[in-house]
Amino acid sequence: MPGADLAGVHTFRDSRDVDLLLALAAQKKQIVVVGGGLLGLEAAYGLAKAGAPVTLIHLMDRLMERQLDAPAAQLLKSLVARKGIKILLDANTARIHGESHVEGVELADGRRIEAEAVIFAAGIRPNVALAKEAGIPVNRGIVVDDTLQTGASDIFAIGECAEHRGICYGLVEPAYEQARVLAQHLAGDAACYAGSVVATNLKVSGVNVFSAGDFLGSDGSESIVLSDVRHGTYKKLVISEGRLTGAALVGDTNDALWYLELIRTRTPTIKMRTDMMFGRSLALSSEAA
Repeated sequence: MPGADLAGVHTFRDSRDVDLLLALAAQKKQIVVVGGGLLGLEAAYGLAKAGAPVTLIHLMDRLMERQLDAPAAQLLKSLVARKGIKILLDANTARIHGESHVEGVELADGRRIEAEAVIFAAGIRPNVALAKEAGIPVNRGIVVDDTLQTGASDIFAIGECAEHRGICYGLVEPAYEQARVLAQHLAGDAACYAGSVVATNLKVSGVNVFSAGDFLGSDGSESIVLSDVRHGTYKKLVISEGRLTGAALVGDTNDALWYLELIRTRTPTIKMRTDMMFGRSLALSSEAA
């Protein structure tokens, strides 16, 4: 975009970038972070914690839209805002102003935000250049089948560059699962990669966040929701055909790994349905009774 080559525009990729950003924060510079995903939130939180005035701009209508539904994202926004970070949603960055150095950011709707530095943390993009040059089919990523083979015989792709059934995961755990399937296939064993149950379990800007599976809830599923905004807690469990198929948690994530196990093993949950929201111990004791 116009102004992206000005001094004071940075990316957030490695430890050297982190050192530079902390130096900016120490100078109390006004900083705009573009991107409301995981990296953008972590950058904004780290800079604000170090003392910089921070505004976070996000193109979408909610933070972490790939990991959270609207109510969970709204709670996360309020908790992050309490840490002194100004958040602008539905905000499309149009240009960066300045002569030789960043002076401000202009949004598509004409609003202008004063800034002495801009940090871009707006997601990742698969590197498909080599595959394109080799004539291998690509969409967003390098297209692979259920054995992780590309459109070219004996050439395979796994990880963040691969697109399987229309999905580029961009996460490390699916890459490990793909590697195991490919290793089996190359060893001559029957192996099929059917996709991954994507899970996020981490602390975002000091707030515990977890999501897994079909956390939005597809047609035919039902959702059980416990929301306590005052205490910063949100829990949503999605159930389909008597099994847990998705979950989204903000604040209290103590039972996150148990929910993930239930989703991945497709364990029947009918007997513990009424108590499952309140944690593993109560749900399993009810099931045993």
